[in-house]
Amino acid sequence: MEHEHEHEDEHDIESGARERAGRRDEAVRAAVAQGLLGPGAAVVGLLDVTGIRRSAAALRAAFDAVAAPGTPVLHAFAVKATPLVPVLRLLHEAGIGAEVASPGELALARAAGVPAARTVLDSPAKTPAELREALALGVAVNADNPQELDRLDALVRSAPSRSPLGIRINPQVGGGTIGATSTATETSKFGVALRDEGAREWVVRAYLERPWLTRLHAHTGSQGIPLSLMARGVAETYALAEEINARAGRHRIDTLDIGGGLPVNFASEGTTPSYAQFARLLAEEVPGLFDGRYGLVTEFGRSLLAKHGTVVARVEYAKSAGGRRIAVTHAGVQVATRTVYAPEAWPLRIAAYDAEGRPKAGPEVVQDVAGPACFAGDLLAEGRALPLLDQGDYAAALDTGAYYFAHHYAYNSLARPGIYGFAPDGSGGIRFATVREPQTIAEVVSESGGAHASALTTLCAHESR
Repeated sequence: MEHEHEHEDEHDIESGARERAGRRDEAVRAAVAQGLLGPGAAVVGLLDVTGIRRSAAALRAAFDAVAAPGTPVLHAFAVKATPLVPVLRLLHEAGIGAEVASPGELALARAAGVPAARTVLDSPAKTPAELREALALGVAVNADNPQELDRLDALVRSAPSRSPLGIRINPQVGGGTIGATSTATETSKFGVALRDEGAREWVVRAYLERPWLTRLHAHTGSQGIPLSLMARGVAETYALAEEINARAGRHRIDTLDIGGGLPVNFASEGTTPSYAQFARLLAEEVPGLFDGRYGLVTEFGRSLLAKHGTVVARVEYAKSAGGRRIAVTHAGVQVATRTVYAPEAWPLRIAAYDAEGRPKAGPEVVQDVAGPACFAGDLLAEGRALPLLDQGDYAAALDTGAYYFAHHYAYNSLARPGIYGFAPDGSGGIRFATVREPQTIAEVVSESGGAHASALTTLCAHESR
């Protein structure tokens, strides 16, 4: 049966990859034809609405397939992955909630219409005001540490709340290949370090003394974390919940928040690993997780959106240096910060399109794809074999729907690009919807203190008196 599942997964992955690539090619061509891309709009972000909806459906189906009927499951999208209100609204209508880690992200989720009952707050640095707001709204809160739990004690005593409350633990099961995204290492900044001396007993006592603590949360990591390590982190969390409930003599913990972090395959078009593979692994390794005794919360982010976003940039100039061809584009560190500063950990596939937005053919040539920022390392790709990119062509950075164009880095005061969702128009074409307007130069000036141009010289004038 497992081999049958693997065969089905491989077929679905290949079919889905072909369809997604086809939709992307159509969207790039349509963006050029409709004027969203061109000399006056040299870089845009494109979001595949069909693909996003299919990812959400695949996530829900994967857990429904292994969970006992009637098990309450909340899939809460990690807002930090793509903090755009229209995206959150789309996911909400596809049955996905929101996991937030700041007042701004909570505000985005509320603006998108995500109900408090489908929102989880996980920030490691929550202020008293943030905690009060969350409890007043009924948002679920996972306390990161003993000091935060002290604050919750005082707030719960002063005003009843319908918020589900829990503690985040660090199972300390180890890290993956990218240290910055490994959250269950021995010295991770997140949660209560479960293997530290006295920590496990402190967590157990915290639940025994507080009937209002009903959830337990852990998040092992994201990109670079193998599925086996993720499953081990979930298993440790489940074992602790079982221990707490046994010592309490009743079902004190009723919900397990297992975090998210399914890694994304940036090396090819395929969506691997799949949610179905991960859910089946959890069912094998931690069968009690799905027997109906616990409600479940997940917090996937990158894996829901990455494959469905594309940064497309016009090639402003094509040149050579030292025998190397260089395509100078308008997409660099401002939209692909992680890739530019840590290319070994965050490599991106690049697709070449001609001036009309059609996939470019021809022999592959080793070339650099450079960004517009004024430093030598601003490269989307270095020494990459691609059809030769000429002036007026387009370079597309693939798999950039999460942690890329929605996380603008204002190096050189480069303006934020416009972001557009796309879907079939029902007549064989593509229609677009604005997700975020391109930033204007006037807005760049305004956000850089334009209204306070004389503020510092005024101080100097007073100082010299």
